[in-house]
Formats: sequence, C-alpha cells, structure tokens
Amino acid sequence: MSKIYRPTWAEINLNHIEHNFNYVANLNPNKQIIPVVKADAYGHGALEVMNFLYQKGINMFAVSLLEEAIKLRNNNKKIKILMLGPILEDQFSVAQKNKIDITLYDTNIVQTLLKTNHKLNVHLKIDTGMNRYGIKDKKEILEIIDQLQTHKTLNLEGVFTHFATANDDKKIYDLQVERFKDILNDIKVKPKMIHISNSSSAIKYEKYYDFTTHIRLGISLYGLSLDKTKTNLKPAMSLKSKVVQIKQLKAGEVVGYGATYTSVTKERIAVIPIGYADGWIRKNRHNDVQINHKRYQIIGLICMDALFVSIDSKVQIGDEVTLFGDLISIDEVAEKQQTNLYEVCTNISKRVPRIYIQGEEK
Repeated sequence: MSKIYRPTWAEINLNHIEHNFNYVANLNPNKQIIPVVKADAYGHGALEVMNFLYQKGINMFAVSLLEEAIKLRNNNKKIKILMLGPILEDQFSVAQKNKIDITLYDTNIVQTLLKTNHKLNVHLKIDTGMNRYGIKDKKEILEIIDQLQTHKTLNLEGVFTHFATANDDKKIYDLQVERFKDILNDIKVKPKMIHISNSSSAIKYEKYYDFTTHIRLGISLYGLSLDKTKTNLKPAMSLKSKVVQIKQLKAGEVVGYGATYTSVTKERIAVIPIGYADGWIRKNRHNDVQINHKRYQIIGLICMDALFVSIDSKVQIGDEVTLFGDLISIDEVAEKQQTNLYEVCTNISKRVPRIYIQGEEK
C-alpha cells in the first residue's frame, strides 16, 4: 500500500529490530543468528525486515512456506533462505529453481526425494517430543542421515529440533535437549548447521551449548517474549489510529451494533477508524486505548471498520490513538484476549499499512 488515506497504521521501529538481533547475538557470540520472517515477519513486513537486516550484513533468513520463500527470493537473489515448513513432492523443482533450502520432516517425503536427482540443500527436522513436524525414531533418523549424506545430488546441510516449552516447563525442555544430544552423538559426520533454539531458548539456555552452530530467532527479533521475566528487548510494533469524530450522548442513548452499551449520564465518545477487519477483534471491546498519554476505555461492540471510546473534554478530533505501544503493551492486549503475542501481532491485517521508522519513538 503506497498511499495512506485512512488514518490507521502500524508503526515498525527498525532500530528496535536491530537492537533485539544484536542483544541475542551478544548473548551467543559464537552462534549465527537466523532471523525468522515467516507470517510476513510476524506481521511486521517480511521484505522490509529482510532488506533492513540484509543491509546490516545478515544474509540468511527462515520462513515457513514456499510462497514466503519465493517472495524473498524474488526480492533478493543473494540471500540464503531456509524453508522450515513441510514440502511436498511437486514442490521439489520449485525449491531447486529458486535456490531454497528445504526441511525434511517425514520419512515418506524423504524417501520420495531420495529417488530423484534434485540438487537441494536440506535440513532434517528431528521430533524430540513436541509431536508436530519431524522424525522421532532414532534408528530411522540415523539411517536417513546416512542416505542423505551419500546421495549424489542432495546436501544434508543441517539438523534441528523445536521446543514445546522453552518459555515455561524446564523439565520437558531438558528432556527434548537430551533426546537431541543422544541422536546427535551417534551421527558420524555432523552437518555444518545444528540448530535447536527458538527465541526463549536462545536468550536463556543457548549459551550453555557447545554442540550447536545456529539460532532461529523468531518472536524476540520483534521485541516480544512469552517468558514472564522480560529481558532487554524492545517491541518493534505500535498500532495507531486517530480520532475522526466525536459524539455527545445523552443519558440513555446506546452505542453501536446490538446496542450493547448505554450511556448512564451525558457522555462524550470518540469514533476511531479501526475494527475487526484490521485485526482489532471484538475480544478487545473492553480494552483501553491511549490518547494524549492517557488511557481511555473502548465501549460497545467493535465494528468491522470502527470502534468507540469513552473520552473526556481533553480529547479532540485528529488526536493520535495508540492501541498498543507505549503505555499499553502487546502483552496486556494478549492477556485480555486470552491468547498469545503471536496471535495479536500476526492478526493485524494487510489493509493496515506499515510505516517504518528508524530511531527512538517521539
């Protein structure tokens, strides 16, 4: 979206993304960081984040889908791209053509690929207990690694796993680490890339591992964390709009669809042009917004394109409204929605333009 007409936008501070990258890199000086830019960089804009980090010297990125990988490749022919999600047989040629490194996660897909002559860098995903993608059986894993390492056209570049509870349950986390190490110890020729840590693990535990080479940095690249103890991260996204109309209500008047809110006394309300089609879902109906460094409560049902806020006499048409950022964190929004940070930031829809800034907020 090149031109912004409606006064609603998400502000992305690129310097904060750089700060977060450097913070995790400094905790792990001997490891290479792979920025994860799947789901449009968790709603922050994959191309913009990739281009910014590429200018800082970062040349490897991870995504989930082949479509996401191709979008990056079409924008930059030089970067290395790892596709973390599942790949199907009819996609091998597309990955090869676009020089995309793929993840092998299932025995059947491995055996299908081994019968071809595709030239691909591959990573093998080991399921250590999350029971999502990946291969679990140790004997099977070692056999597959041997097959891949002796294949004429395939290059087993990496092995990895993914943690289910890095941010909360240390017992399950430790069990997954031990399972991975047990398998890794029996791999005769270690691949050049070994990566296990997601954001939470990278910040808390990765520095203790001498057997890994890379880190997949996802949500914390954008300044967010599921850990209760917050670290030195700077959230990169703020969601903003403006007051476009002010209504004076009499006692007994109702507001919005369903007439779910009735004014008890004379009341002043602001109409804000953002709604559930923008990702500001109806579960936010009792949240606060920030106007002129003060909190005001959302009232009534959130509409597709607008919402209502109960205000005082200090608020005027044209005043900037912050839905999260500054006084109101994404953590607070996620808690009130009874969800997580990922869902809040990835829910912000494409019709909300992203504005990229560098430097500290005003």
